[in-house]
Amino acid sequence: MSLNNFLKKLDGQLHKQYTLEKFKEGHTGKNFTTEEPVFKFEAPKFKHKIDLPKASENQLAREYLTKRKLDPDKFYYADKFMKWTNTQKQTFDRIMKDEPRIIIPLYDESKTLIGFQGRALTSSFTKYITVMLSDDAPKIYGLDSIDVKKPIYIVEGPFDSTFVENAIAMCGSDVDVGAFGWSDYIWVLDNEPRNREIVARISKLIDRGQKVLIWPNTVNEKDINDMVLSGHDVQEMIESNIYSGLEAKLKFNLWKKI
Repeated sequence: MSLNNFLKKLDGQLHKQYTLEKFKEGHTGKNFTTEEPVFKFEAPKFKHKIDLPKASENQLAREYLTKRKLDPDKFYYADKFMKWTNTQKQTFDRIMKDEPRIIIPLYDESKTLIGFQGRALTSSFTKYITVMLSDDAPKIYGLDSIDVKKPIYIVEGPFDSTFVENAIAMCGSDVDVGAFGWSDYIWVLDNEPRNREIVARISKLIDRGQKVLIWPNTVNEKDINDMVLSGHDVQEMIESNIYSGLEAKLKFNLWKKI
């Protein structure tokens, strides 16, 4: 029996029971009127889940992640990314060239799956594809694992966030972090002093009075993952280079190259 037929049958049974009870109570007769009961049923909401193998179970994905010193058990693997994505949410109308991707799950504070990112494993025009299962959900990785009573570090990507304590990653630039009401958070953007977009973002954050990380000029690597691979103590380096206000402006002007 389909869900709609089941709900219709249940509605009829409740209506019959309601009428019988009114009859027993004496609320019947040609001069007596009673309002028809209204029964409202919401279709059940099913939680999404990732029915894929862990990245550690696939040689291509496992080798890529372990080479980058990433834990392959934290991520998943989809052999046909577009085909699998459409089982979660109709996203691709035409699947011309499907490809394997590492699946990075996005959960909210209650550990409900709200979206995912697909990271290409082969040469691809789009390295990352983000799919949100709810249009209202924030495009953030790591909400399910942070302690809001401690300083929260906001980094550029999910992979980078795994190397920093109590960190989240922005998977979209349109997220209003202030809406979460966190008491203490620090922006950790990539070390690209010649990148106009990143330089402009840091400048705006400083003007808003936000705490920002200004990387030391002795660091040549662009992102946290590369810094880890080069042997840097990223956590110590981050905690030692957090600035705000006038001090942040001074450090920022020495760091930027444009």
